[in-house]
Amino acid sequence: MKAAKVNSGEALLRAERDRLRAEISRHDTLYHQQDAPKISDAEFDKLRRKAEALEAKYPHFSDPDSDRVGAPPASGFGKVKHSQPMLSLSNAFDEEDVEEFSKRVRRFLGLSDDDVLELVAEPKIDGLSASLRYENRKFVLGATRGDGTVGENITENLKSIPDIPMTLPDNAPDIYEIRGEVYMRRDDFFSLNKRQEANGDKPFANPRNAAAGSLRQLDPRITASRPLRFFAYSSGELSAPIADTHQGFLDTLKEWEFSVNPLTRTCDAVVGLLESYHNIGSERATLPYDIDGVVYKVNRYDWQDRMGMVSRAPRWAIAHKFPAEQVETILKDISIQVGRTGALTPVAILEPITVGGVVVSRATLHNKDEITRKNVRAGDTVVIQRAGDVIPQIVRVVLEKRPANSTPFDFSTHCPECGSLAIQEDGEVVTRCTGGLICPAQAVERLKHFVSRSAFDIEGFGVKHIEAFWQDELVKSPADIFNLKDHASNLKKREGWGGQSVDNLLASIESRRAIPLGRFVYALGIRQIGQATARLLAHNYGTIDALIAAMTEATDIESDAYATLVNIDGVGPAAADDLTSFFNEPHNVKILNDLKNALTIKAFEQANADSVVSGKTVVFTGTLELMTRNEAKARAETLGAKVAGSVSKKTDYVIAGPGAGSKARKATELGITVLSEPEWLTLIGQEAG
Repeated sequence: MKAAKVNSGEALLRAERDRLRAEISRHDTLYHQQDAPKISDAEFDKLRRKAEALEAKYPHFSDPDSDRVGAPPASGFGKVKHSQPMLSLSNAFDEEDVEEFSKRVRRFLGLSDDDVLELVAEPKIDGLSASLRYENRKFVLGATRGDGTVGENITENLKSIPDIPMTLPDNAPDIYEIRGEVYMRRDDFFSLNKRQEANGDKPFANPRNAAAGSLRQLDPRITASRPLRFFAYSSGELSAPIADTHQGFLDTLKEWEFSVNPLTRTCDAVVGLLESYHNIGSERATLPYDIDGVVYKVNRYDWQDRMGMVSRAPRWAIAHKFPAEQVETILKDISIQVGRTGALTPVAILEPITVGGVVVSRATLHNKDEITRKNVRAGDTVVIQRAGDVIPQIVRVVLEKRPANSTPFDFSTHCPECGSLAIQEDGEVVTRCTGGLICPAQAVERLKHFVSRSAFDIEGFGVKHIEAFWQDELVKSPADIFNLKDHASNLKKREGWGGQSVDNLLASIESRRAIPLGRFVYALGIRQIGQATARLLAHNYGTIDALIAAMTEATDIESDAYATLVNIDGVGPAAADDLTSFFNEPHNVKILNDLKNALTIKAFEQANADSVVSGKTVVFTGTLELMTRNEAKARAETLGAKVAGSVSKKTDYVIAGPGAGSKARKATELGITVLSEPEWLTLIGQEAG
């Protein structure tokens, strides 16, 4: 009996390890392949720590393939910089979101309700994005999406997929990139898992993980043995166009013998999109492959070009996700996590339950007010779902099943990590630890953020290493990372470290001594400064020295520097306050100086440095008649201009349409060039109309 209990216990622990690895793999894919993370860095790090701790305690649980399933780059894959970014998509979750998307497109393009707006609806395949590059009509390079800018070279693996032609017809352009989704049919997935189990190997959690793991094998022969498929859905770099519309592009791909999803439809109204959505949704269970929604795209390519992108998603497309499956389970407890900015985030500890084929045991409760609003208590029966089929969330409490001895949750007034007072400031929903730099949780989380994928991207510097090095005082601040080479001999003596692993880590660190300004600013982990805002700051200030000088001067809210900062489109007073506070805090100033001495922080490079308005500050005012305000701003930013919201002595051009008032008058008083809309279009070399 005792042996049976041990075996049963190990089986449960192994199942927990498998669940953790599957969840880690999903979030890796969201982060690295789709550039759309659904959980915070802290939540992801806790998942990985739990899996690593379990495998460290039970080494025979370790699975060498576990790190090959998902998105982290595998050693042996070369990196490929995409000639054009592989963008992620914004999401719509209901019909109102789709209606708003259509209205947003019409507003941007200046279309009336009577103008025809064709959109293409196509199923969103649940697989792995890939890009295929053809030169002189021959397939020469294949890559994963990666972080959207840099992917992995998987050319040899892609050659084994029968849906991918090795050559294009003679009428194809000299250079053409075709992008699409690598996936695995459900029947093939089940057959593969049977073979895995028969061979004593770990089965895959779902078809998407199976496709990702199969495609990213270092041995192409393994990939060739896996039943992978490919649906083409978009293009990248091309030396000549093959169609004027997205539907025309898909029709041409079919002629070139690519697989294009047969459920794709072109619609001229929102009602048609929603009809396609419901029709595809009704077939979802019977389709031979997994889908998680329907993607809508503006059909005309000239309109797509005009709309461009915002942050890292196109304005001309959106993914309409299917409703989440809802189930009931028990909320066993509520714990508090401390993030890098001191935010105290309550997390529901759930009785593990399967939702949409995935075992869920935790769900974020966001903040104190959310707990009060949903009236959530330990011991409650709750309804949960996975928003967008990914992130677990509590929908509501089943009050009739609440235990008689239930009591409201007492949100902590002190940080659980350092004991400092935790307060909820006026106007904020987040409760924050006031311990700041003395709080170990914040210090460690900031270091994790610093080395993360979108920041310094230091390979081999995992969560457990950051925590161990911080605990042993090897790394107490970001600059210490770049001094680890001085401790190489001691590192090689640490448990779990060998000479090669230390050399690899130090080499990875050395390779990151030169970093673009935007990435550097994001890596600092300043509150309210995400990737898009960090890039805006890099665009507007150009160099780290100029940025630091401006933030120092901007502490005076009456200064020109402060006015310039809040005038940046996307930076308001709240973000400005966080920026100036960060750059003028003595401890942070020391860290910045140490980093400047250790690194080469590269000045911002304009994508269109030869543009006549590159680096110029422009203000749009009045009613624009030849393009919408949003389109005008997007076009200016694409050309390297800085778009401001108000006129100052640093403004270079004011573009004034009919009805221009105080901004045009102020520009005239300051001697700033005022252009009409046609004059502006002539200046940037764009035809009116």
